[in-house]
Amino acid sequence: MLYTPRAFNQPDAEAQRQLVLRHPLGLLISNGEAGPLATPLPFLLQVDAQGEWVLQGHLSRANPHLKALEQDAPVLVVFQGEQGYITPAWYEEKARSGKAVPTWNYLTLHCRGVLTRQDNADWLREQVGRLTAQQEQGMPQPWAVNDAPAPYIDSMIKAIVGIEIRVTQREGKWKLNQNRSLTDRQQVADGLQQQQNTSLAAEMRRTLEAETPDGTE
Repeated sequence: MLYTPRAFNQPDAEAQRQLVLRHPLGLLISNGEAGPLATPLPFLLQVDAQGEWVLQGHLSRANPHLKALEQDAPVLVVFQGEQGYITPAWYEEKARSGKAVPTWNYLTLHCRGVLTRQDNADWLREQVGRLTAQQEQGMPQPWAVNDAPAPYIDSMIKAIVGIEIRVTQREGKWKLNQNRSLTDRQQVADGLQQQQNTSLAAEMRRTLEAETPDGTE
């Protein structure tokens, strides 16, 4: 289980979904005969009408991790969001008593579920096509799978195996100094902005605004 103090718990499904959309590269973790195995993979997230999550991806057939991924194997996928070092210099207590230590702020989502292997060429072609379209949107000249010669794509499809993970448990941890004062959190956000970590600063301000919509603590 992910160690998550109550202040850092993020159970909101939409916030979790947005993290996966921003950072689709997840770390696929499973147990093998020689111990834990981990492979970073970009995932597509499907959410059905009931709110159930399914993660779809693919691995190279040459990846030794594939041998450990048997049908219905339990797996963990970790998505890492915005993150950064937090210096004690940004805390009120540092100036007052010196009793302050560094920490690290981050957003992370752990998805546990059951894995199904997909060897069907049509399934793989669709998964690759949708993943490509998702990542190419916004490009000046978006590339599509059909832009490459068909025989070449056929050979690439034969070299991969698809995976589909029906998620049974999600654990979101948004560690953004929620256990500190409003002033500390604002100063940390300002400090991160000055350090050019604008994405983490924005997440901290978003959390602050959600908790204090009228500007009060």
